[in-house]
Amino acid sequence: MNTRKRGKVFLVGAGPGDSGLITLKGVQCLEKAEVVIYDYLSDPALLEHAPGTAEKIYVGKSASQHTMEQDDINALIVKKARERKIVVRLKGGDPFVFGRGGEECEVLKDAGVLYEVVPGVTAGIAAPAYAGIPVTHRGFASSVAFITGNEDPTKAQTNIRWEHLAKGVDTLVFYMGVGNLPGITAELMKHGRAPETPVAVIRWGTKSTQQTVTGTLDTIVEMVALKGIKPPAITIVGLVVSLRDQLQWFERRPLFGKRIINTRSRAQASALSERLRDLGAVVQELPTIEIDTAASASAMAAPIANIDKYNWIVFTSPNGVEAFFTALLATWGDIRALGNARIASIGPGTSAAINAYRLKVNVTAEEAVAEGLLKSLEAAGPWTGKTVLLPRAEKARDILPETLQRWGAHVTVAAAYRTVRPTFLDPSIKDAIINNNYDLITFSSSSTFDNFVALFTTEEFSRTAPALKAVSIGPITTTTIRHYGIEPLIEASEHTIPGLVTAIEEYFKK
Repeated sequence: MNTRKRGKVFLVGAGPGDSGLITLKGVQCLEKAEVVIYDYLSDPALLEHAPGTAEKIYVGKSASQHTMEQDDINALIVKKARERKIVVRLKGGDPFVFGRGGEECEVLKDAGVLYEVVPGVTAGIAAPAYAGIPVTHRGFASSVAFITGNEDPTKAQTNIRWEHLAKGVDTLVFYMGVGNLPGITAELMKHGRAPETPVAVIRWGTKSTQQTVTGTLDTIVEMVALKGIKPPAITIVGLVVSLRDQLQWFERRPLFGKRIINTRSRAQASALSERLRDLGAVVQELPTIEIDTAASASAMAAPIANIDKYNWIVFTSPNGVEAFFTALLATWGDIRALGNARIASIGPGTSAAINAYRLKVNVTAEEAVAEGLLKSLEAAGPWTGKTVLLPRAEKARDILPETLQRWGAHVTVAAAYRTVRPTFLDPSIKDAIINNNYDLITFSSSSTFDNFVALFTTEEFSRTAPALKAVSIGPITTTTIRHYGIEPLIEASEHTIPGLVTAIEEYFKK
């Protein structure tokens, strides 16, 4: 008897664009997926919820391009399920709201494939909400209708009952109707909707690239053409649109629409990217370094084996913290192997990484640079005869160990990790930098900038450098940037990721 599991398909609504709007159940489905089949309107960031071993297949369809026809998509879903795979069909918005999810379910049922539907947040509600437009409101609208905008409103056998919609529903939400907007507005006015009725067209709703254009039934076509609005977009018709002026919030965030490039390592980029996106920025990640701990294993072996001999352990980065504790637990399997060692940290970010292991930091730098840490350590002295372990990057400044040794300490410097250049870099982001199609680019260490420069040919860099809009996390990184003849636009006064974000906010307030 065949005891292998049966395949199953989950039709999951990915939400309208903002990757945070997927449901908890949708994330849970992705986490167990063996195959993910996703479309044009699904945020690729959602794929990070799926296991690295999952097969990811793009079948995107936009208004004018089809990577795969619907019949072929249906066949693909069935094929993968019959391979006894857990398949997630990730669809923009909600599968059953103009998402052809019903058709896919019919195919799965006819094929005898198990399936579940996981509803998603539909764009017809979410995009207006992000534009400050409630689709219903006690004082303005008690009814709402969702209508496809893809149907030609002037064709002989239209399925849209314009005479009822025009005067019988308070708020009308048209999906995918930019191309047919002249016909839609004409039909509504023809059937009795007042020409002065407020209208909004929202492109890329809920994303940091969101664009909102408002007008009235008799002006919106001209306004949309003037602003160059293209699909995908949602059109809202009704008095509720007038509430936008007082209720809009998303597009008023301090960094809304600013294009910021983040050069941190892929493992660390999310903390900075999330903070910037929360403030409205369009963030692109161009990691110019990767953290490699494998090559440093031998350098860490002896200090870890004799860890109880040290009076102090001094950390100068979150990367050093993670590399150290990974090695410690791999050798000893118990955090208590640290014994009575006291712990010093260069700043809040490093302290947070230490605190994650439920450990207290005894000394934190007054300023998040080596010189600031030394000031704090000096006050914690005397240092004569003290044994100090300094797990840090393979290449780093020597001011810390040299000063501690001058004070009489016995210092062991252990290369806990090294920074290396990534094997893949997105060429489109490099092109954006060369063409000056961005607002700021952040650098959180000297190595991020050194490796950034290495991305370019001499001719490319000489062309790019004069217009480079660099943001530096602190004076050491600034010194490196200046070495290449570039003056950063911004240097954070607090040399941490929150300090970097604050400095960017202040820059755009000017």
